[in-house]
Amino acid sequence: MNDLLSSVRTVGLSCALALASWLGCSMAAAQTPPSVPRQADFIVAIVNAEPITNQEVQALRKRMAGAAAGRNVSPAELTRQALEQLINEKAQLQQARDNGIKIEDEAIDQAEMNVVANSQVTRDEFRKNLAKEGLTVKAFRDQLRDQLMLTRVREREVEGRVRVSDRDIEQYLQEQIQAQGGQAPTELNLGMILIAVPETSTEVQIKALQDRAEDVARRARSGENFAELAKNFSQTTDKGANGGAMGLRPADRYPDLFLNATRNLRVGGTSAVIRSGAGFHILKVIERKQGQATLMVTQTRARHILLRPTAQMPQAQVIARLKEIRQSIVSGKADFATVARQLSQDGSAAQGGDLGWTNPGMFVPEFEQVMNGLRPGQVGEPLVSRFGVHLIEVTDRRNAPVSEQDQRTIARNALREKKLEEAYTSWVDDVRSRAYVEMREPPQ
Repeated sequence: MNDLLSSVRTVGLSCALALASWLGCSMAAAQTPPSVPRQADFIVAIVNAEPITNQEVQALRKRMAGAAAGRNVSPAELTRQALEQLINEKAQLQQARDNGIKIEDEAIDQAEMNVVANSQVTRDEFRKNLAKEGLTVKAFRDQLRDQLMLTRVREREVEGRVRVSDRDIEQYLQEQIQAQGGQAPTELNLGMILIAVPETSTEVQIKALQDRAEDVARRARSGENFAELAKNFSQTTDKGANGGAMGLRPADRYPDLFLNATRNLRVGGTSAVIRSGAGFHILKVIERKQGQATLMVTQTRARHILLRPTAQMPQAQVIARLKEIRQSIVSGKADFATVARQLSQDGSAAQGGDLGWTNPGMFVPEFEQVMNGLRPGQVGEPLVSRFGVHLIEVTDRRNAPVSEQDQRTIARNALREKKLEEAYTSWVDDVRSRAYVEMREPPQ
Protein backbone atom coordinates (compact mmCIF):
# COMPACT_ATOMS: atom_id res chain seq x y z
CA MET A 1 0.00 0.00 0.00
CA ASN A 2 1.35 3.43 -0.80
CA ASP A 3 2.42 5.72 1.98
CA LEU A 4 -0.37 8.20 1.48
CA LEU A 5 -3.33 5.86 1.89
CA SER A 6 -4.86 5.22 5.29
CA SER A 7 -7.94 3.25 6.28
CA VAL A 8 -8.97 5.90 8.74
CA ARG A 9 -8.78 9.53 7.85
CA THR A 10 -6.40 11.40 10.14
CA VAL A 11 -7.64 14.50 11.92
CA GLY A 12 -5.68 17.71 12.10
CA LEU A 13 -4.06 17.11 15.43
CA SER A 14 -2.67 13.74 14.33
CA CYS A 15 -1.26 15.21 11.14
CA ALA A 16 0.50 17.88 13.14
CA LEU A 17 2.18 15.25 15.23
CA ALA A 18 3.89 13.29 12.48
CA LEU A 19 7.35 13.77 13.97
CA ALA A 20 9.44 12.61 11.10
CA SER A 21 7.98 15.17 8.80
CA TRP A 22 7.32 17.90 11.32
CA LEU A 23 10.89 18.02 12.55
CA GLY A 24 12.96 16.23 9.92
CA CYS A 25 11.74 17.94 6.79
CA SER A 26 11.39 21.38 8.36
CA MET A 27 14.44 21.46 10.60
CA ALA A 28 16.49 23.54 8.24
CA ALA A 29 13.78 26.16 7.89
CA ALA A 30 13.31 26.32 11.64
CA GLN A 31 16.84 27.47 12.40
CA THR A 32 18.59 30.69 11.57
CA PRO A 33 21.71 29.93 9.51
CA PRO A 34 24.93 30.94 11.20
CA SER A 35 25.67 33.30 8.32
CA VAL A 36 22.65 35.44 9.24
CA PRO A 37 23.12 37.57 12.36
CA ARG A 38 20.64 36.65 15.08
CA GLN A 39 18.46 39.35 16.56
CA ALA A 40 18.62 39.81 20.30
CA ASP A 41 16.12 37.43 21.81
CA PHE A 42 13.34 38.54 24.15
CA ILE A 43 10.31 37.12 25.92
CA VAL A 44 6.99 37.57 24.09
CA ALA A 45 4.69 35.65 26.46
CA ILE A 46 4.59 33.94 29.87
CA VAL A 47 2.51 30.79 30.32
CA ASN A 48 2.17 29.78 33.97
CA ALA A 49 5.58 31.29 34.72
CA GLU A 50 7.25 29.62 31.69
CA PRO A 51 8.53 32.01 28.99
CA ILE A 52 8.07 31.87 25.23
CA THR A 53 10.79 33.70 23.33
CA ASN A 54 10.72 35.58 20.06
CA GLN A 55 13.21 33.15 18.53
CA GLU A 56 10.86 30.23 19.30
CA VAL A 57 8.00 32.09 17.61
CA GLN A 58 10.05 32.95 14.53
CA ALA A 59 11.39 29.40 14.18
CA LEU A 60 7.84 28.02 14.19
CA ARG A 61 6.67 30.78 11.85
CA LYS A 62 9.27 29.68 9.29
CA ARG A 63 8.08 26.08 9.49
CA MET A 64 4.49 27.23 9.07
CA ALA A 65 5.46 29.40 6.12
CA GLY A 66 6.78 26.29 4.33
CA ALA A 67 3.51 24.44 4.95
CA ALA A 68 1.49 27.48 3.82
CA ALA A 69 3.36 27.81 0.52
CA GLY A 70 0.97 28.84 -2.23
CA ARG A 71 -1.54 30.41 0.15
CA ASN A 72 -1.74 34.14 0.68
CA VAL A 73 -0.94 34.34 4.40
CA SER A 74 0.88 37.44 5.66
CA PRO A 75 4.00 37.14 7.85
CA ALA A 76 2.16 38.99 10.62
CA GLU A 77 -0.68 36.45 10.58
CA LEU A 78 1.79 33.55 10.57
CA THR A 79 3.56 35.10 13.56
CA ARG A 80 0.26 35.41 15.41
CA GLN A 81 -0.66 31.79 14.62
CA ALA A 82 2.78 30.59 15.70
CA LEU A 83 2.52 32.38 19.04
CA GLU A 84 -0.96 30.99 19.68
CA GLN A 85 0.23 27.47 18.89
CA LEU A 86 3.22 27.79 21.22
CA ILE A 87 1.02 29.11 24.05
CA ASN A 88 -1.38 26.19 23.62
CA GLU A 89 1.43 23.66 23.45
CA LYS A 90 3.16 25.13 26.49
CA ALA A 91 -0.05 24.85 28.51
CA GLN A 92 -0.62 21.28 27.28
CA LEU A 93 2.94 20.25 28.14
CA GLN A 94 2.46 21.62 31.63
CA GLN A 95 -0.74 19.60 32.01
CA ALA A 96 1.06 16.49 30.74
CA ARG A 97 3.76 16.91 33.39
CA ASP A 98 1.13 17.59 36.06
CA ASN A 99 -0.57 14.32 35.03
CA GLY A 100 2.68 12.42 35.49
CA ILE A 101 3.26 11.68 31.80
CA LYS A 102 6.87 10.77 31.09
CA ILE A 103 8.66 9.92 27.85
CA GLU A 104 11.22 7.14 28.02
CA ASP A 105 14.63 7.60 26.39
CA GLU A 106 13.88 4.55 24.24
CA ALA A 107 10.89 6.33 22.70
CA ILE A 108 13.02 9.37 21.90
CA ASP A 109 15.69 7.13 20.36
CA GLN A 110 13.06 5.55 18.12
CA ALA A 111 11.66 8.95 17.12
CA GLU A 112 15.14 10.19 16.25
CA MET A 113 15.76 7.07 14.14
CA ASN A 114 12.50 7.76 12.26
CA VAL A 115 13.56 11.33 11.54
CA VAL A 116 16.99 10.22 10.37
CA ALA A 117 15.47 7.57 8.10
CA ASN A 118 13.10 10.16 6.64
CA SER A 119 16.05 12.46 5.93
CA GLN A 120 17.78 9.66 3.96
CA VAL A 121 21.17 10.29 5.57
CA THR A 122 23.20 8.48 8.21
CA ARG A 123 22.79 9.35 11.88
CA ASP A 124 26.23 10.96 12.01
CA GLU A 125 25.49 13.04 8.90
CA PHE A 126 22.16 14.06 10.38
CA ARG A 127 23.77 15.25 13.59
CA LYS A 128 26.42 17.16 11.64
CA ASN A 129 23.60 18.90 9.76
CA LEU A 130 22.00 19.76 13.08
CA ALA A 131 25.22 21.46 14.16
CA LYS A 132 25.42 23.37 10.86
CA GLU A 133 21.93 24.66 11.50
CA GLY A 134 22.85 25.81 14.98
CA LEU A 135 20.86 23.11 16.80
CA THR A 136 22.43 20.84 19.42
CA VAL A 137 21.55 17.18 19.66
CA LYS A 138 20.16 17.79 23.15
CA ALA A 139 17.91 20.62 21.92
CA PHE A 140 16.69 18.44 19.06
CA ARG A 141 15.92 15.53 21.39
CA ASP A 142 14.12 17.93 23.75
CA GLN A 143 11.89 18.93 20.82
CA LEU A 144 11.19 15.28 20.16
CA ARG A 145 10.39 14.70 23.83
CA ASP A 146 7.95 17.61 23.86
CA GLN A 147 6.16 16.42 20.71
CA LEU A 148 5.89 12.86 22.04
CA MET A 149 4.54 14.20 25.32
CA LEU A 150 1.96 16.30 23.45
CA THR A 151 0.93 13.26 21.48
CA ARG A 152 0.53 11.18 24.63
CA VAL A 153 -1.49 13.75 26.58
CA ARG A 154 -3.78 14.35 23.59
CA GLU A 155 -4.33 10.63 23.17
CA ARG A 156 -5.19 10.31 26.85
CA GLU A 157 -7.38 13.40 27.14
CA VAL A 158 -9.06 13.42 23.73
CA GLU A 159 -8.71 10.42 21.43
CA GLY A 160 -9.35 7.78 24.06
CA ARG A 161 -12.67 9.37 25.00
CA VAL A 162 -14.24 9.62 21.54
CA ARG A 163 -16.82 6.93 20.77
CA VAL A 164 -18.93 6.34 17.67
CA SER A 165 -22.04 4.23 18.28
CA ASP A 166 -23.99 2.12 15.80
CA ARG A 167 -26.88 4.53 16.29
CA ASP A 168 -24.63 7.45 15.30
CA ILE A 169 -23.67 5.57 12.13
CA GLU A 170 -27.28 4.77 11.18
CA GLN A 171 -28.34 8.39 11.67
CA TYR A 172 -25.38 9.67 9.65
CA LEU A 173 -26.13 7.33 6.73
CA GLN A 174 -29.80 8.32 6.65
CA GLU A 175 -28.85 12.00 6.65
CA GLN A 176 -26.39 11.47 3.81
CA ILE A 177 -28.92 9.50 1.75
CA GLN A 178 -31.59 12.14 2.29
CA ALA A 179 -29.14 14.88 1.36
CA GLN A 180 -28.57 13.07 -1.94
CA GLY A 181 -32.33 13.07 -2.56
CA GLY A 182 -32.56 9.35 -1.92
CA GLN A 183 -34.88 7.48 0.39
CA ALA A 184 -34.61 3.97 1.64
CA PRO A 185 -37.51 2.08 -0.01
CA THR A 186 -40.28 0.73 2.22
CA GLU A 187 -40.99 -2.98 1.92
CA LEU A 188 -44.49 -4.37 2.61
CA ASN A 189 -46.11 -7.75 3.15
CA LEU A 190 -49.87 -7.39 2.79
CA GLY A 191 -52.50 -10.02 3.44
CA MET A 192 -55.54 -9.89 1.14
CA ILE A 193 -59.02 -11.36 1.11
CA LEU A 194 -60.82 -10.95 -2.21
CA ILE A 195 -64.57 -11.16 -2.59
CA ALA A 196 -64.78 -11.40 -6.36
CA VAL A 197 -67.46 -9.57 -8.35
CA PRO A 198 -68.26 -11.26 -11.68
CA GLU A 199 -68.64 -8.90 -14.65
CA THR A 200 -72.24 -10.03 -15.20
CA SER A 201 -73.30 -9.25 -11.61
CA THR A 202 -76.46 -7.22 -11.05
CA GLU A 203 -76.70 -4.32 -8.62
CA VAL A 204 -78.46 -6.56 -6.12
CA GLN A 205 -75.69 -9.18 -6.40
CA ILE A 206 -72.96 -6.55 -6.04
CA LYS A 207 -74.65 -5.21 -2.90
CA ALA A 208 -74.80 -8.74 -1.43
CA LEU A 209 -71.10 -9.31 -2.19
CA GLN A 210 -70.20 -5.97 -0.60
CA ASP A 211 -72.17 -6.90 2.54
CA ARG A 212 -70.26 -10.16 2.72
CA ALA A 213 -66.94 -8.30 2.39
CA GLU A 214 -67.97 -5.84 5.12
CA ASP A 215 -68.84 -8.74 7.41
CA VAL A 216 -65.47 -10.44 6.80
CA ALA A 217 -63.64 -7.12 7.44
CA ARG A 218 -65.57 -6.62 10.68
CA ARG A 219 -64.65 -10.13 11.86
CA ALA A 220 -60.97 -9.52 11.00
CA ARG A 221 -60.91 -6.20 12.89
CA SER A 222 -62.59 -7.84 15.90
CA GLY A 223 -59.67 -10.24 16.25
CA GLU A 224 -60.53 -13.34 14.23
CA ASN A 225 -57.57 -15.04 12.54
CA PHE A 226 -57.03 -13.27 9.21
CA ALA A 227 -55.31 -16.28 7.64
CA GLU A 228 -58.29 -18.54 8.45
CA LEU A 229 -60.74 -15.98 7.10
CA ALA A 230 -58.68 -15.80 3.90
CA LYS A 231 -58.79 -19.59 3.49
CA ASN A 232 -62.57 -19.64 4.06
CA PHE A 233 -63.67 -16.62 2.05
CA SER A 234 -60.96 -15.36 -0.34
CA GLN A 235 -61.61 -15.96 -4.01
CA THR A 236 -58.05 -15.43 -5.27
CA THR A 237 -56.58 -18.05 -7.59
CA ASP A 238 -54.83 -19.78 -4.65
CA LYS A 239 -58.00 -19.60 -2.50
CA GLY A 240 -56.10 -17.94 0.33
CA ALA A 241 -53.69 -20.86 0.64
CA ASN A 242 -50.98 -18.66 2.23
CA GLY A 243 -53.43 -17.02 4.58
CA GLY A 244 -53.78 -14.24 2.03
CA ALA A 245 -50.12 -13.13 2.41
CA MET A 246 -48.70 -11.66 -0.79
CA GLY A 247 -45.08 -11.68 0.41
CA LEU A 248 -42.56 -8.99 1.36
CA ARG A 249 -41.81 -6.74 -1.60
CA PRO A 250 -40.95 -3.09 -2.33
CA ALA A 251 -44.00 -0.94 -1.70
CA ASP A 252 -43.97 0.44 -5.24
CA ARG A 253 -44.79 -3.07 -6.54
CA TYR A 254 -48.24 -2.87 -4.98
CA PRO A 255 -51.14 -1.04 -6.67
CA ASP A 256 -51.64 2.56 -5.52
CA LEU A 257 -55.12 1.49 -4.37
CA PHE A 258 -53.58 -0.92 -1.85
CA LEU A 259 -50.94 1.58 -0.69
CA ASN A 260 -53.49 4.33 -0.10
CA ALA A 261 -55.71 1.94 1.89
CA THR A 262 -52.90 0.77 4.18
CA ARG A 263 -50.69 3.89 4.42
CA ASN A 264 -51.93 4.89 7.88
CA LEU A 265 -52.28 1.36 9.27
CA ARG A 266 -49.92 -0.09 11.85
CA VAL A 267 -48.53 -3.60 11.46
CA GLY A 268 -51.41 -5.96 12.26
CA GLY A 269 -54.07 -3.42 11.21
CA THR A 270 -56.91 -4.27 8.81
CA SER A 271 -58.18 -1.89 6.16
CA ALA A 272 -61.72 -0.88 5.28
CA VAL A 273 -63.27 -2.66 2.32
CA ILE A 274 -61.99 -1.26 -0.97
CA ARG A 275 -63.33 -1.83 -4.48
CA SER A 276 -61.32 -2.67 -7.60
CA GLY A 277 -62.21 -4.05 -11.01
CA ALA A 278 -61.78 -7.56 -9.56
CA GLY A 279 -64.13 -7.09 -6.61
CA PHE A 280 -63.97 -6.16 -2.92
CA HIS A 281 -60.66 -6.36 -0.99
CA ILE A 282 -59.83 -6.54 2.70
CA LEU A 283 -56.14 -5.87 3.42
CA LYS A 284 -53.99 -6.52 6.47
CA VAL A 285 -50.50 -5.12 7.10
CA ILE A 286 -48.51 -8.23 8.02
CA GLU A 287 -45.00 -6.67 7.88
CA ARG A 288 -43.55 -3.29 7.07
CA LYS A 289 -39.84 -2.46 7.11
CA GLN A 290 -37.45 0.10 5.77
CA GLY A 291 -35.23 -1.24 3.04
CA GLN A 292 -31.54 -0.52 2.67
CA ALA A 293 -30.82 2.57 0.61
CA THR A 294 -27.60 2.86 -1.32
CA LEU A 295 -25.22 5.70 -0.56
CA MET A 296 -23.57 7.21 -3.60
CA VAL A 297 -20.12 8.75 -3.28
CA THR A 298 -17.84 10.63 -5.63
CA GLN A 299 -14.80 8.47 -6.30
CA THR A 300 -11.60 9.94 -7.66
CA ARG A 301 -8.79 8.31 -9.57
CA ALA A 302 -5.54 10.18 -9.24
CA ARG A 303 -1.80 9.71 -9.52
CA HIS A 304 1.02 11.55 -7.82
CA ILE A 305 4.75 12.08 -7.67
CA LEU A 306 6.23 12.26 -4.16
CA LEU A 307 9.62 13.78 -3.35
CA ARG A 308 10.91 13.92 0.23
CA PRO A 309 13.03 16.91 1.33
CA THR A 310 16.50 16.10 2.63
CA ALA A 311 19.38 18.05 4.05
CA GLN A 312 20.93 18.07 0.56
CA MET A 313 17.66 19.12 -1.08
CA PRO A 314 15.54 21.14 1.35
CA GLN A 315 11.83 21.68 0.91
CA ALA A 316 12.12 24.89 -1.10
CA GLN A 317 14.31 23.17 -3.70
CA VAL A 318 11.95 20.18 -3.87
CA ILE A 319 9.01 22.52 -4.54
CA ALA A 320 10.97 24.30 -7.27
CA ARG A 321 11.95 20.95 -8.86
CA LEU A 322 8.32 19.78 -8.92
CA LYS A 323 7.22 23.08 -10.44
CA GLU A 324 9.65 22.43 -13.31
CA ILE A 325 8.35 18.88 -13.69
CA ARG A 326 4.76 20.13 -13.72
CA GLN A 327 5.54 22.62 -16.46
CA SER A 328 7.14 19.89 -18.56
CA ILE A 329 4.10 17.65 -18.12
CA VAL A 330 1.57 20.39 -18.83
CA SER A 331 3.45 21.47 -21.97
CA GLY A 332 3.56 17.90 -23.24
CA LYS A 333 7.34 17.52 -22.99
CA ALA A 334 7.12 14.85 -20.28
CA ASP A 335 4.74 12.02 -19.40
CA PHE A 336 3.39 11.98 -15.84
CA ALA A 337 3.51 8.19 -15.42
CA THR A 338 7.04 7.95 -16.79
CA VAL A 339 8.33 10.68 -14.45
CA ALA A 340 6.55 9.02 -11.51
CA ARG A 341 8.27 5.69 -12.22
CA GLN A 342 11.66 7.42 -12.45
CA LEU A 343 11.48 9.86 -9.54
CA SER A 344 8.59 9.26 -7.15
CA GLN A 345 9.52 8.08 -3.66
CA ASP A 346 6.08 6.61 -2.96
CA GLY A 347 5.06 2.96 -3.14
CA SER A 348 2.84 3.81 -6.11
CA ALA A 349 5.85 4.70 -8.32
CA ALA A 350 5.88 1.31 -10.05
CA GLN A 351 2.29 1.97 -11.21
CA GLY A 352 3.20 5.36 -12.62
CA GLY A 353 1.96 7.02 -9.44
CA ASP A 354 -1.55 5.61 -9.93
CA LEU A 355 -3.53 5.49 -6.66
CA GLY A 356 -6.56 3.68 -8.11
CA TRP A 357 -10.19 4.51 -7.43
CA THR A 358 -10.60 5.91 -3.94
CA ASN A 359 -13.53 6.87 -1.74
CA PRO A 360 -13.66 10.12 0.25
CA GLY A 361 -11.59 10.10 3.41
CA MET A 362 -8.84 7.75 2.22
CA PHE A 363 -6.10 10.38 2.08
CA VAL A 364 -4.71 12.84 4.58
CA PRO A 365 -6.86 16.03 4.54
CA GLU A 366 -4.34 18.35 2.89
CA PHE A 367 -3.83 15.92 -0.02
CA GLU A 368 -7.55 15.27 -0.45
CA GLN A 369 -8.41 18.98 -0.40
CA VAL A 370 -6.09 19.71 -3.33
CA MET A 371 -7.14 16.56 -5.21
CA ASN A 372 -10.84 17.39 -4.88
CA GLY A 373 -10.20 20.85 -6.34
CA LEU A 374 -8.69 19.44 -9.57
CA ARG A 375 -10.59 18.56 -12.74
CA PRO A 376 -9.87 15.29 -14.58
CA GLY A 377 -6.73 15.82 -16.65
CA GLN A 378 -5.54 18.74 -14.49
CA VAL A 379 -2.15 18.73 -12.73
CA GLY A 380 -2.02 20.70 -9.48
CA GLU A 381 0.73 22.86 -8.06
CA PRO A 382 3.18 21.18 -5.65
CA LEU A 383 1.56 20.30 -2.32
CA VAL A 384 3.37 19.98 1.02
CA SER A 385 2.13 17.23 3.34
CA ARG A 386 3.62 15.38 6.28
CA PHE A 387 4.97 12.81 3.79
CA GLY A 388 6.88 15.28 1.62
CA VAL A 389 5.95 17.29 -1.48
CA HIS A 390 3.44 15.95 -4.01
CA LEU A 391 2.51 16.64 -7.60
CA ILE A 392 -1.07 15.43 -8.17
CA GLU A 393 -2.97 14.71 -11.37
CA VAL A 394 -6.63 13.69 -11.34
CA THR A 395 -7.25 11.22 -14.17
CA ASP A 396 -10.95 10.46 -13.70
CA ARG A 397 -13.93 10.97 -11.41
CA ARG A 398 -17.24 9.11 -11.03
CA ASN A 399 -20.27 8.65 -8.80
CA ALA A 400 -20.52 5.09 -7.56
CA PRO A 401 -22.61 3.11 -5.07
CA VAL A 402 -20.88 1.98 -1.92
CA SER A 403 -21.27 -1.43 -0.31
CA GLU A 404 -23.00 -1.58 3.06
CA GLN A 405 -19.72 -2.41 4.80
CA ASP A 406 -17.88 0.48 3.11
CA GLN A 407 -20.80 2.79 3.91
CA ARG A 408 -20.42 2.04 7.59
CA THR A 409 -16.63 2.43 7.43
CA ILE A 410 -16.92 5.82 5.72
CA ALA A 411 -19.57 6.90 8.21
CA ARG A 412 -17.56 5.75 11.23
CA ASN A 413 -14.40 7.53 10.01
CA ALA A 414 -16.24 10.75 9.20
CA LEU A 415 -18.02 10.78 12.55
CA ARG A 416 -14.84 9.99 14.48
CA GLU A 417 -12.99 12.77 12.68
CA LYS A 418 -15.78 15.23 13.46
CA LYS A 419 -15.97 14.20 17.10
CA LEU A 420 -12.19 14.30 17.45
CA GLU A 421 -12.01 17.79 16.04
CA GLU A 422 -14.80 18.95 18.34
CA ALA A 423 -13.32 17.22 21.39
CA TYR A 424 -9.81 18.48 20.61
CA THR A 425 -10.96 22.07 20.15
CA SER A 426 -12.94 21.94 23.38
CA TRP A 427 -9.99 20.42 25.26
CA VAL A 428 -7.51 23.00 23.92
CA ASP A 429 -9.87 25.82 24.89
CA ASP A 430 -10.28 24.33 28.36
CA VAL A 431 -6.52 23.95 28.91
CA ARG A 432 -5.92 27.48 27.61
CA SER A 433 -8.65 28.97 29.83
CA ARG A 434 -7.07 27.45 32.96
CA ALA A 435 -3.58 28.75 32.10
CA TYR A 436 -2.22 32.12 33.19
CA VAL A 437 -0.98 33.87 30.03
CA GLU A 438 0.86 37.19 30.09
CA MET A 439 1.68 38.84 26.75
CA ARG A 440 4.86 40.95 26.59
CA GLU A 441 5.55 43.88 24.29
CA PRO A 442 8.81 43.74 22.29
CA PRO A 443 11.61 45.93 23.65
CA GLN A 444 11.86 49.39 22.12
